[in-house]
Amino acid sequence: MNLTHLDENNKPKMVDVTEKENSTRIAAASGIIEVTQEAYDAVVSNTAKKGPVLQTAVIAAIQGAKQTSSLIPMCHPLMLTSVKTEIEELPWLPGFKLTVTAKLTGKTGVEMEALTGVSVGLLTIYDMLKAIDKGMIIRNIQLEQKSGGKSGDFMRQ
Repeated sequence: MNLTHLDENNKPKMVDVTEKENSTRIAAASGIIEVTQEAYDAVVSNTAKKGPVLQTAVIAAIQGAKQTSSLIPMCHPLMLTSVKTEIEELPWLPGFKLTVTAKLTGKTGVEMEALTGVSVGLLTIYDMLKAIDKGMIIRNIQLEQKSGGKSGDFMRQ
């Protein structure tokens, strides 16, 4: 198997996408943060001392998706045309599920942008709640689906 981020001399490189065709590319990723009941209640009642946790996490997720190429060395800087977020309350856990969907028309996919957005959004929730709960667990950060590009579509079963 040839690794696309290594050249013929086994040195790291950014993949050359010059000759690839532009296409609409969409990727959605999700992740979960498990918190204590006290932390969960502070979020849903909007009484966390650091401010509106979920709204801040949404902004962080969008910013994280936009900054992916600054954080992940071989990612191309992309002109995202859309970043959408959804946060689901999971009272039975207790916790929250964050989903980020990134979209563009371009030569390379947006899976890393969606995954980075989820990671940064969940880390922001952790940061804003750590005074209440240092034992939070961030888990199941995963690609849910992608479409567009040469490798085709993917849908998590």
